[in-house]
Amino acid sequence: MTIDERIGALPWAGIEQSLWERGYSWTRGFLDSDECAAVAALYEDASAFRSRVEMARHRFGEGEYKYFAAPLPPLVADLRRALYPPLAQVANRWAEALGSSERFPERHDALLERCAHAGQARPTPLVLRYREGGYNCLHQDVYGDVTFPLQALLPLSRPGRDFTGGEFLLVEQRPRAQSAAEVLTPEQGDLVLFTTRTRPARGARGFHRVNVRHGLSRVRSGQRYALGVIFHDSK
Repeated sequence: MTIDERIGALPWAGIEQSLWERGYSWTRGFLDSDECAAVAALYEDASAFRSRVEMARHRFGEGEYKYFAAPLPPLVADLRRALYPPLAQVANRWAEALGSSERFPERHDALLERCAHAGQARPTPLVLRYREGGYNCLHQDVYGDVTFPLQALLPLSRPGRDFTGGEFLLVEQRPRAQSAAEVLTPEQGDLVLFTTRTRPARGARGFHRVNVRHGLSRVRSGQRYALGVIFHDSK
């Protein structure tokens, strides 16, 4: 099946329900092992990327990541384009629930035009690499005034075989309450959709906004690669 066919076949009603209830959804086995290996192998191809970031230099953690250059590799471009429309519907319903006037366009190319008008014209999909001892501090992937509220993570390595540790973390900062954490252990090729910055949560007086950050626990052994698909571009 093509990426478009796989995305079209996803159980979107259940995915949206999970996003509303928990701020993330988890679909197993979206990419096969060959596709994961092919994306991970691109990491050594300097021509595929526009920049490399060493986390320790910026106190982001321990590890590194590279942002893809334009044009994106076909698989990455297809993921970004085809995942966006159903997620835009969720994003617009979230905005409505929170009383926001912001609405996102139906097509991803229209979102990129909005980003360009705001001075955000550099692609943001990336590959992250962590070796033993690597980790990622809690953060949000915000690159300018235009921020799409959902993004995707697809692990490219096999937990328990290629690496140990390295759990994916989501921490929700609840108003007037202690933060709540989710610890996810997705397998190679799984698709995790999650909150970029804020999401609506239902309270006694209706919906309110909660702040969400994500990160990675320390890799105890081996090497871990992951593909991140962020839908808005950066400055």
